[in-house]
Amino acid sequence: MNHDEKRHLKKSAVQIVKAKADDEGQRIDNFLINKLKGMPKSHIYRLLRKGEVRVNKKRISPFYRLIEGDDVRLPPVYLEEKAKQAPPSKQTAELLAGRILYEDEHLLIINKPAGMSVHAGSTVRVGVVEALRHMYPKLPNLELAHRLDSETTGCLVLAKKKRILRELHELLREGKMSKLYWALTLGKWKDSELRVDLPLHKDYQDGGKHVVEVNDQGKTALTVFRPLKILKNAALMEVKLHTGRTHQIRVHAAHRGHPIAGDDRYGDPEFNKLARQLGLKRMFLHARSIDFILPSLNQRITVVAPLDPELEQAVKAFEK
Repeated sequence: MNHDEKRHLKKSAVQIVKAKADDEGQRIDNFLINKLKGMPKSHIYRLLRKGEVRVNKKRISPFYRLIEGDDVRLPPVYLEEKAKQAPPSKQTAELLAGRILYEDEHLLIINKPAGMSVHAGSTVRVGVVEALRHMYPKLPNLELAHRLDSETTGCLVLAKKKRILRELHELLREGKMSKLYWALTLGKWKDSELRVDLPLHKDYQDGGKHVVEVNDQGKTALTVFRPLKILKNAALMEVKLHTGRTHQIRVHAAHRGHPIAGDDRYGDPEFNKLARQLGLKRMFLHARSIDFILPSLNQRITVVAPLDPELEQAVKAFEK
């Protein structure tokens, strides 16, 4: 780790954390992902492999499930220093309140706005989850079930209870949560290009930013594209995710030669320029719908997020 990377990192002290009733049954890897926020999962699994995380002074596997009263030793680690957190502005609170798509006593699903990070970080003072915790002071355990990139809009699921969060993580792991996205991509797709089953590798060496690439050494990743509308120079595609890798849709689309409009990391500069001229000021990737059954409640949740006006106008502009 070089000096620049350490600038926003702070070394923590050794901690002993006692597992609470709410933590009972949770896998140790998920417990650590929650406690060591901002730390890449690969580092967390390395700590477990090397025996630096201990439960009741013993080494454990990543699949160990916690029991209430367990003493979990967290080793000293470098964690991202959070920017001094701020409460959300009135404008942000009103924006998020107006984008709630579904709510009950267990879940909150919002249509995430573009340009808003899901979590606070070294340069972000308030993310979606921190803003919502301010808005729901009686829900200190409100937690993200999954993530969306800052520029991506659409369905974002939050759990109000740890038990429900564990169920959602299980559904995601087992591929039992159906997620559909809409993306505006360059050119016309051939039928042979629609199924993309290519492994993805995340590289952290680009000045602290991670870049994802198709690489045989990476993790399996499957994305299936389906054309919704063929436009001039572009296509509006429905995308089904069968795995949840970082930047998966963006990288798979770009690898096929059909990058997403407005994607400044993996996109095509000329296509992005055309999109800007037609009024699109951001990446056109939208988490359109989510569908799953919560086993403990035997309750089916199906939510659809409407497109923002800017994205609707971009489709019309490309049609013309």
